[in-house]
Amino acid sequence: MEDIIYTGWEELARTFIVGVLAYTCLVVCLRVSGKRTLSKMNAFDLIVTVSLGSTLATILLSQGVTLAKGILAFTLLIALQFLVTWSSVRIRWIRRLVTGEPQILVENGCLLTASLRRARVTEGEVHAAARSAGVADMALISAVVLETDGSFSVIQGKAEPENSSLVDVRGNRSNKVA
Repeated sequence: MEDIIYTGWEELARTFIVGVLAYTCLVVCLRVSGKRTLSKMNAFDLIVTVSLGSTLATILLSQGVTLAKGILAFTLLIALQFLVTWSSVRIRWIRRLVTGEPQILVENGCLLTASLRRARVTEGEVHAAARSAGVADMALISAVVLETDGSFSVIQGKAEPENSSLVDVRGNRSNKVA
């Protein structure tokens, strides 16, 4: 029973020292990797973030994982994220694979029920997004877009097709040539 609560100062000292060093290494790795690593999260970023947290916890609590192995794991995860994000900026199909595409849910004040269903979003969530944007009348909304990070963008007013911020949004019909 005693070894469940306390196993000796050596283990506590190891956890403290390795914890400080691993945390410091993680912060340095994140700073070196750039702002993209800490940006607003899509599904890919969430996976990397959870993996980094899990790795830190494993380094801290598992005696079988050395600090060097942990630093290698941090570096590997961040390097892979850098490689994927670097590629996604340059190669469209990788960008779509990693981040998905924004999806239009409301167009010219009309709810697009098929898009809502596909995105698994309720009308109430769209109305809440409109209220958060300060819009009282849905007819005043040009578009509501479900962004790749799960947030809603509420667009008011019209834009010429060549200047539209909706150019890369799946389901947007206003940019299509008739």
